[in-house]
Amino acid sequence: MKRIVLVANTSWSMMKFRLGVMKMLVEKGYDVVIIAPRDKHSEDFKALGCHYIELSMDNKGSNIFKDLRMVYKLQKAYKKLSPDLIFHYTIKPNIYGSLAAKIAKKKSIAVITGLGYTFIHDTITAKIAKFLYKVSLKYANQVWFINIEDKNKFLLAELVPEEMMDLLPSEGINVETFSPIKVKRKDNIFRFILVARLLWDKGVGEYVKAAKILTKKYENVEFQLLGFIDAQNPKAISQAQVDAWVENGYVNYLGPTDDVKPFIAAADCMVLPSYREGVSMILMEAASMQKPIIATNVPGCRDLVNNGVSGYVCRMKDYSDLVEKMETMLHLDEKRRKKMGKEGRKLMLEEYNENLVTQKYEHAIMALTADDIVNKFSLKNRRK
Repeated sequence: MKRIVLVANTSWSMMKFRLGVMKMLVEKGYDVVIIAPRDKHSEDFKALGCHYIELSMDNKGSNIFKDLRMVYKLQKAYKKLSPDLIFHYTIKPNIYGSLAAKIAKKKSIAVITGLGYTFIHDTITAKIAKFLYKVSLKYANQVWFINIEDKNKFLLAELVPEEMMDLLPSEGINVETFSPIKVKRKDNIFRFILVARLLWDKGVGEYVKAAKILTKKYENVEFQLLGFIDAQNPKAISQAQVDAWVENGYVNYLGPTDDVKPFIAAADCMVLPSYREGVSMILMEAASMQKPIIATNVPGCRDLVNNGVSGYVCRMKDYSDLVEKMETMLHLDEKRRKKMGKEGRKLMLEEYNENLVTQKYEHAIMALTADDIVNKFSLKNRRK
């Protein structure tokens, strides 16, 4: 039985973004091991048929000497587990996990799930991260990207040789789980919703500015905000700030949730004015549920909306343009908005279906572990 190891910076992200991949691997008969920090989702791996190993990781810290201990821990785990292939996700597992796999002499794939804070802001930390990417990723067998812009940035910065690069069609969306849900409306209120971690880089500030303007013009409009406050992130929005917005009547803060489906179903339009994404999962989820979307014209967002067909794209950091697009959406009749939603789901079915992603994983595993099978067979014959 082949053993596949998946390493991430949170157990939550594995359940949220790679549930379909884990299910596929277990169904195909692989021995699957998840290595990630412990959170409330860590116990869910056992129910899937996966093994779990806890990993201590300072997700927000930038102490390179502290982070280098991850290399020792991971290479020790890799030697003990002797996996056939390792997948690393997010910046620290990509960097330190790739180094650990090389030391342990194990094959690995680094999956670049998004560049986010590292590439949006030109800081010393960002420069160090790019340097570490360049040093470590050359030891991976392949480097996958989930949008073409991220791939091109790595190529332009000469962080990874082009022959090692490959493109994954997003993290994939389960179009059966995220299917249209009919909701009976008891009022005549039009609801916009933004679902994200509460970070300035998600465009939350622009969304609130737009809400402030539109609230004064229209009575039957609600602006919802859903997501948790990531206090450790340098771009986090404080609870006090959110409370002030609510008190002023600009937004209705719904808090965090583990199940976004009922909130998407109850809304009329999904809005995400983000500055950059890998490929936005929430936009895929909303589109798959036949909701029109408004998103910024940036990597990880613009490809998920066909402008004027399944929603609208707006300029990054331009709240006045966002107001215009939201107002346009408000003025559409219900028939047109439903048609937009159907076009969005059609796009998810054809280009972002989770099945396309799991097929990519399966083909890569077969290709990268085929040599091992041949070598073991040849060694066995020589011994005879």
